Amino acid sequence: MNRVELTIRSLILGVLITLVFTAANVFLGLKVGLTFASSIPAAVISMAVLRMFRSSTIWENNIVQTVASAAGTLSSIIFVLPGLIMVGWWTGFPFWTSFSVCAIGGLLGVMYSIPLRRALVTNSPLPYPEGVAAAEVLKVGVGSRETAKEAAAEGKAGLATVVVASAVSAGLALLTATKVVATEIGGFFRVGAGIGGASTSFSLALLGAGHLVGISVGLGLLAGLILAWGVLTPMLTSHYTPDMGAIGDYATGIWRTKVRFIGAGAIGTAAIWTLGKLAVPLWTGLTSALAAQRRRGEGNTEDIPITERDIPIGIVGLISLLAMVPLAWLLWTFLQAGGMATAQAIPLIVGALVYIVIAGFFVAAVCGYMAGLIGSSNSPLSGVGILAVLGAALLLVMARTTLGVEAGPVLVAFALFTTAVVFAVATIANDNLQDLKTGQLVEASPWKQQVALIVGVAAGAMVIPPILDLLNHAYGFVGGPPGISGDPLPAPQATLISALAKGVLTGDLEWPLIWIGIAIGVGIIIVDEVLGLLKLTRLPPLSVGIGIYLPMSTTAPVLIGAILGWAYDKFIARGPHEAVMKRLGVLLASGLIVGESLMGVLLAGIIVATGKESPLALVQEAFEPTAIKLGAVVFAVLVLGLYAWVTNLGRRTAAPDNA
Repeated sequence: MNRVELTIRSLILGVLITLVFTAANVFLGLKVGLTFASSIPAAVISMAVLRMFRSSTIWENNIVQTVASAAGTLSSIIFVLPGLIMVGWWTGFPFWTSFSVCAIGGLLGVMYSIPLRRALVTNSPLPYPEGVAAAEVLKVGVGSRETAKEAAAEGKAGLATVVVASAVSAGLALLTATKVVATEIGGFFRVGAGIGGASTSFSLALLGAGHLVGISVGLGLLAGLILAWGVLTPMLTSHYTPDMGAIGDYATGIWRTKVRFIGAGAIGTAAIWTLGKLAVPLWTGLTSALAAQRRRGEGNTEDIPITERDIPIGIVGLISLLAMVPLAWLLWTFLQAGGMATAQAIPLIVGALVYIVIAGFFVAAVCGYMAGLIGSSNSPLSGVGILAVLGAALLLVMARTTLGVEAGPVLVAFALFTTAVVFAVATIANDNLQDLKTGQLVEASPWKQQVALIVGVAAGAMVIPPILDLLNHAYGFVGGPPGISGDPLPAPQATLISALAKGVLTGDLEWPLIWIGIAIGVGIIIVDEVLGLLKLTRLPPLSVGIGIYLPMSTTAPVLIGAILGWAYDKFIARGPHEAVMKRLGVLLASGLIVGESLMGVLLAGIIVATGKESPLALVQEAFEPTAIKLGAVVFAVLVLGLYAWVTNLGRRTAAPDNA
């Protein structure tokens, strides 16, 4: 087979897929605090498209998924960047500034992870679950299984699954926008002397996200929901009397102003614990792998094989150094916009650059190791963001004592801005080594993958700012100025990280509630570790904290999706074609996310263009009771129908006559 690898058509196709999946991931991340890995759906789409060219190869498909994988990673910048809106520093997302943060941080993420490839990929026992899965999908695409006919059948079925799921999900989102069917159902009730509640939204995107994250995360969310609405909210509303207002409004207000801060403490504790657990294996893995590499290098003078050729380290160092120039200018203009004097700005810029270089390389190593250990999607990037913003804010506390109290708002914004760059480094490093593992398994050229990822970073950086700006104007973010629709996106990580930066620098944090959350987080960690020792299903502490922190209407469908995904995997495990049907289940979930998320972005454009809160509404508020019933029925029918359809499709695709 000819080595057709880094081609113009692979880059173009990868960029197009990147644009679509980045838009979907931005919307999903702001809504529920989760993003989905795009490597596998991108590989399936690539195989279906490039199959039309006889010269296409497994390596070319690998380049496509490498470019597109930036969609699932760089879009995680939304965990930080909206914080600048929430603290009142920005009113929108200036394109070139936002683009530069994403592009420079992403470029540094690629560069920093290159020296780590041999240590963490080539000579490492790390499993890299998503990288291995993507490699298996690529091998299917070139007919590495029984026959090319079977591979072609699965490729067509995979593409059909993504398209149908996306269309159905987008259709339901459009239908809910007309108000003919409701978006959620819920109610409040007495729990002893206090108030509890239960609700869920009819969101196929969130259900798809639940399928992907799995039953363990789903059970963590369930535990968080029970704590929030079965324990904490009832306790804090136990003094409720009718003169305090409607039962639902009062309970929601207590949850928003009290319980969420408890959830924030639990999230912070869980994220830091997750990172702390990885400190020893990270150090051991790096030192042993680097020592082995040195021993081999001392006695090996043979030519380097194509599968071991990275971008030369000299070029890596030069690019990293040159990136400091636009980064310094970016930090300078940011401080100038806040009216900071030159003499005051220069030390802050120098300190920020040093912090980005050191912290950036550290998070690249940490995130690369975590991706190899537990996968990119499960890697606790929130913990990296929390540590990065705490580090930046604590360093700036010293500057505040020199500059005075009036510099507080500027320093809060500057801490978030610096953290955003470090976070962009983290997101790309989190994904890059996973992609390089895929490349290793299909014998690809590392330097070509690294070039492809740079292209993906540039494409993602182009599309993230306008989508963020559009969503901000249409919906707004919780804690920031309201959007046109009056239904702000939760943006949970950005809310927490901005609150931490502001709290450290101004002392405004609700510390008693945070400490309660920390105590709960410690308790959850103990329970999770005991479950691990007993070899039972784990209860990820981070997902429990998110279950407390996010609205139940947001997390409940994720829980439902996790249960359905678990049941689907159990059901297909009874048959002989489990692998094919499981991959189609993943593609079904990915399609559900893409369809609704893209429709959410499209509806945001319509809201901004018309200036109306509900521009597509066809019915009045009096229709709402009927719309709730219709929503429940339509949602249930579509979910059961889609799972039945994909199960049947999987059986037909993997049937013996396709072999």
